Amino acid sequence: MGFKTTTFGLMGALFATTYLAPNATAHEHENAPTEVKRLHTMVADVSADRIEQDIRKLVSFGTRHTLSDTKSDTRGIGAARRWIEAEFKRIAKTCNADLEVYTISDTVTGPRIPNPTEVVNVIAVQKGILDPDRVIMMSGDIDSRVSDVMNYTDDSPGANDNASGMAGTIEAARVLCKTKFPGTIVYAGLSGEEQGLYGGRILADHAKEKGWRVMGILNNDMIGNIAGVNGVIDNTTARVFSEGTKALETEQEARWRRFRGGEVDSPSRNLARLIDRLADQYIPNLDVMMIYRLDRFGRGGHHRPFNEAGWPGVRIMETNENYNRQHQDLRTENGIKFGDTIDGVDFDYARKLTALNVITLADIAGSPPFPVNVQLQGAVQPSTTIKWQVRGDQKEHANLRGFRVYWRLTTDSQWRWSRFIGKDAREMTLDNIVIDNYFFGVAAVANDGLESPVVFPGPIGAFDASDNASE
Repeated sequence: MGFKTTTFGLMGALFATTYLAPNATAHEHENAPTEVKRLHTMVADVSADRIEQDIRKLVSFGTRHTLSDTKSDTRGIGAARRWIEAEFKRIAKTCNADLEVYTISDTVTGPRIPNPTEVVNVIAVQKGILDPDRVIMMSGDIDSRVSDVMNYTDDSPGANDNASGMAGTIEAARVLCKTKFPGTIVYAGLSGEEQGLYGGRILADHAKEKGWRVMGILNNDMIGNIAGVNGVIDNTTARVFSEGTKALETEQEARWRRFRGGEVDSPSRNLARLIDRLADQYIPNLDVMMIYRLDRFGRGGHHRPFNEAGWPGVRIMETNENYNRQHQDLRTENGIKFGDTIDGVDFDYARKLTALNVITLADIAGSPPFPVNVQLQGAVQPSTTIKWQVRGDQKEHANLRGFRVYWRLTTDSQWRWSRFIGKDAREMTLDNIVIDNYFFGVAAVANDGLESPVVFPGPIGAFDASDNASE
């Protein structure tokens, strides 16, 4: 395989490479991404025992309903969120990275909140050392519920839904704050999910006020159940839900997409593809199912407010749900036990899914700035050219080693072929790869091998709204 390099003289040397592409019939990644050893170490650091302890502690508050007691130190959502805040602050004292812990809130009313109620989120911000405004988030929900969504007095343990996701978020902070990353990681405990996704909206508004460039949110909602109501017991798979097109897509962008493609290449979808690849590389005995839906059929979760704000977001969760344990009063009927109690949680499975979050957060926070203004050219030609730019200054690019151009068949779910090129490059031409037959994208590669998600060309694939480009 040969290639030629051409030099352009704008703002220094920007390199464009033409590759004689291989016969596109087999999986091939030239100079394929190698495994990063420290990610294996992070996976090993995630503790099922610590996750169990935190789930049991959250269950011990009796109920965490959004409308429950906020004054007691032992019962209700107020006690739960104060414990989460205290736990984050305790973790912060053990960190190598700076971890700022605080609460954000708003007073809301709505169909499921009839009286003005303060909805409080707890967040821990691990500030990046090179590119602190570039943010990746992980969230779990603090609140719980039983059969009647307005019943805030009865016991509502919420062991799996969603003490598991909240405990996983706390554990991720314990593991990752030992390392300083170029980008910022936000660990969030969100309230008001069962009453209308209020916590997510509050955090999305806060992110806008802070000027964060949110590269994605990993919403963890139920990561501990392996026994489905369908009788399947499975601890080897997980689901990642992602939206297909951006919620804020304009009429012009929809027209762009109609003629160029991108229905399955939103930033959320390419975030899901990254999670799938990382699971294969780093998490033994765990396979990711990429679900091409915003969420489960007709249902919702706390990544949605971020999607609606224009940011990428996915839901990570168990594959087989048990509806007898979700949103149920504690009872036994006809020999069937109902209720979301601690005995329905598999702590080692929760460890696996937490570890999946940990390596995804580490990869994205550890990657260089994502490619922007990605464009594709090659209509009625025997080759395809992809071009991109980078944002930020020299400091933000300190860990940039180069870029990897990806392509795949339009019916493939995952990127099949790729080529690496150095950090000064701003375009690559793939010879004998006809633009009509494939989808293309580009990722930024760090010095240690960590990669950003693949960025699809044009406004359809841009991870930051300010980086949207049209051709």
